[in-house]
Amino acid sequence: MTERDGRPKGSGGGGRHRPLGRCDDTAASPADYRAAFHAARLPMAVLNRDGLVLAANPAFGELVGTDPDELVAATAADLTDLGADPRVWTAYREVLCGRSDRLRCTRRLKHPDGHSVWVEVTVEPQTGEDGVLLSVADISDRHDLLARLRHLQMHDPVTRLPNRALFFERLSTALEAAAFEPAGTGRIGLCYLDLDGFKAVNDTLGHRVGDRLLSAVAQRLTRCAETVGDRGPGPGGHLVARLGGDEFAILVEDSTGTDQLAELARCVLDALQRPFDLAGQRLSVSASIGVVERAAAGTTATGLMQAADTTLFWAKEDGKARWTLFDPERNAHRMTRQALSSTLRPAVDRGEFTLEYQPLVGLGDGRAQGVEALVRWRHPQFGTLSPNRFIALAEENGAIVELGRWVLERACHQARAWQLAHPGGQPLFVSVNVAVRQVWDSDLVADVAGILAETGLPPRLLQLELTESAVMGSAGRPLQALQALSDMGVRIAIDDFGTGYSNLAYLSRLPVSVLKLDGSFVHGFRSQEHPNPADEMIVEALVALAHRLGLTVTAECVESAEQAERLRRIGCDTGQGWLYSRPVAPDRVEALLDAGRRTGS
Repeated sequence: MTERDGRPKGSGGGGRHRPLGRCDDTAASPADYRAAFHAARLPMAVLNRDGLVLAANPAFGELVGTDPDELVAATAADLTDLGADPRVWTAYREVLCGRSDRLRCTRRLKHPDGHSVWVEVTVEPQTGEDGVLLSVADISDRHDLLARLRHLQMHDPVTRLPNRALFFERLSTALEAAAFEPAGTGRIGLCYLDLDGFKAVNDTLGHRVGDRLLSAVAQRLTRCAETVGDRGPGPGGHLVARLGGDEFAILVEDSTGTDQLAELARCVLDALQRPFDLAGQRLSVSASIGVVERAAAGTTATGLMQAADTTLFWAKEDGKARWTLFDPERNAHRMTRQALSSTLRPAVDRGEFTLEYQPLVGLGDGRAQGVEALVRWRHPQFGTLSPNRFIALAEENGAIVELGRWVLERACHQARAWQLAHPGGQPLFVSVNVAVRQVWDSDLVADVAGILAETGLPPRLLQLELTESAVMGSAGRPLQALQALSDMGVRIAIDDFGTGYSNLAYLSRLPVSVLKLDGSFVHGFRSQEHPNPADEMIVEALVALAHRLGLTVTAECVESAEQAERLRRIGCDTGQGWLYSRPVAPDRVEALLDAGRRTGS
């Protein structure tokens, strides 16, 4: 209590009070400490520096089921299970040796009446004494509560399976144990799956039915894991977990090889193919499964899951409702593809691309009339790459716009240089491939007009090639762009003609001036003794049709003089292929022009 002025009572002038830090009571005697030690309900024992019991109180004797006097000289670590865990044992020895101030750990002890007790063991040096005090607190109730909370935290409420957190915890533990456990196989396996078409169930029947389906699927997966584990050569006990959504995983510790995982995957597919009867609904689902099996040494949880995810993608890509085994070679190809895709844009800025040119030769006179510009990637890691290694990637990630603009500009500069170097001769036109994405994602007409103005190349000396599948059926912006380019004087060619839609009626309405026949038609012209009359008839009809429409025809992949002669007789205008020249550097084309010779002669 305080008085009205806020000062404690008795704090006035003459009042007497005890100085702080002073006590009139006498200090507790050793006998008092011993009495408190023996009367305490907390099990305690005093140890020497060797870990032997010097004294134990009755509560400690009751805990271990032995009279306290009989515990003298007993090894405390044996009584409290401190030697079972190497890390706990090391920390315990540090306290005994005086190099650590305290050890606190949780142990599971066997009570004399047979049940288990979870305890918290504390070991710390005695103040002013040479001994060590060990105390044991019963935390069974708290441990059980934490265990229940952990179970809720680590299990999926819909399927009651272990969830993603518990799965990765178990996976990491399994990898660590497999790497150091000599009795096991040292290998690990994983089936990673998701349900095909599960979203449609949720969308049409609702999430309640979807949850019931997931629960039923979980039961069948668990039975498969138990069945294959029991009859297989491995130890069984496979972990089935729901990772989220309709994704599940079955972890096989100490796997015995791919045969074990394959059997498990087949069991899962067979089990899920049987219809599910849920709330009056008969549902059928399938699953795609990625299977990975490998040595645990050198494997990380992240690496294993990446491999499983990739393999699951392959299973879906290959048609779904199947299992696919991880293939290192296929994965290496995918990784290479991704590495190329991610470095495409910077490679343009670094100047890693170059152009080679392949002549387009008149079949009547054998002279080069033009060249096709073919891009090459001088990759610092993978060497020189041809277009079929990276053009599709560039179209997928949009880098084709920047790369295509660079190719167009470089090719036009080169064609103009040849024209200026040979003012008296017939100038070569240059043919450049264009992806349809360049039309959609950039202003191709403006790019072409700007490049022609910058280089001074006449529009008639530029030919743009688009594939048949990109041109046929064009409408809206692509068709408008093609028409504007044609009106500018640029020639438009359809590449690989005969392999796509071949919509001949639509062909008459396109601003096209050249058809390039796909090389598959020319292959039938290889042998003079055994010609393919069907190929010859098709090519002859296409050439006649093109000429009636005012188009010229170029045959690709011409490799022999016999092919060239037969194509000439049919009426093809120009040819392109190894008979005349492989793709070459610009200076090689310059040499052909300087020599003024007939190519292919």
